[in-house]
Amino acid sequence: MKILLLGAQHGFVGQHLIRALRLRQDEIVCASLREPQKAADLAQDYDVVVNLAGESIAQKWTPAVKAALRTSRVDAPRAFLHALSHQPRRPRRYISASAIGYYGFSKNATFDEKSPAGQDFLAELCVAWEHEAQYALELDMGLSLIRTGLVLGPDGGMLARLLPIFKSGGGGPVGDGQQWYSWIHIDDLIAIYLRAIDGEDGIVNATAPNPVTNKAFTVALGHAVHRPAILPVPSFALKMMLGEGMVIATEGQRVLPARLLANGYTFKYPTIEGALASIV
Repeated sequence: MKILLLGAQHGFVGQHLIRALRLRQDEIVCASLREPQKAADLAQDYDVVVNLAGESIAQKWTPAVKAALRTSRVDAPRAFLHALSHQPRRPRRYISASAIGYYGFSKNATFDEKSPAGQDFLAELCVAWEHEAQYALELDMGLSLIRTGLVLGPDGGMLARLLPIFKSGGGGPVGDGQQWYSWIHIDDLIAIYLRAIDGEDGIVNATAPNPVTNKAFTVALGHAVHRPAILPVPSFALKMMLGEGMVIATEGQRVLPARLLANGYTFKYPTIEGALASIV
């Protein structure tokens, strides 16, 4: 299969997906959404487009950062799909990354693919992100939207920042530790992308079936690195570093992969203890 990857060449998820596709002996090429016309010119010769492009969420949400987040997730895909609409040929499928931030934040609610969108900045960003991706349907392309949780892997993502802290014995819960973390091991996430590439349409929550509270996550990670994890991270410190973006760490949401489970997907790492043991 011939696959065009957008925004994948230097990203954590993209690097893992490239390796998996090469193992399958798929033909792949990487392009940038910073050049939407060039990417669209390439796309007409490929079977599937996978869009992983997006400015990092894990930074302080200044007005300039918010604008960059929207440009990379909304404006750039719009320009690409518009350019693609003028091509004589188009890929069969378009797969877009999204995020569980779509649902908003809650310490009490449980969300699945049928749950409505939230109303905070990140939810509104995800709604706009997915809205642009829907244009692929008008171009007679199959569409998959991968709403991804906190990705755990040995060489990037959330753990790249946390492991040095926890290995030094400086880890601990964030705030009261009761906020939910809906996580997924990188191997399961890549398997989900491969399912989408091979033809699974629609919205998919890419999260493990057993979300945990921040406190439980902290205990599991401390156990995995054989270090105490009792030093709490005060909310005011996170606010200084991340501003409004601190909600990712302090609020969280409990998201279940209802569609994957209904379709018979078996998670390689269904529990946080098993996932962390494989990584650490």
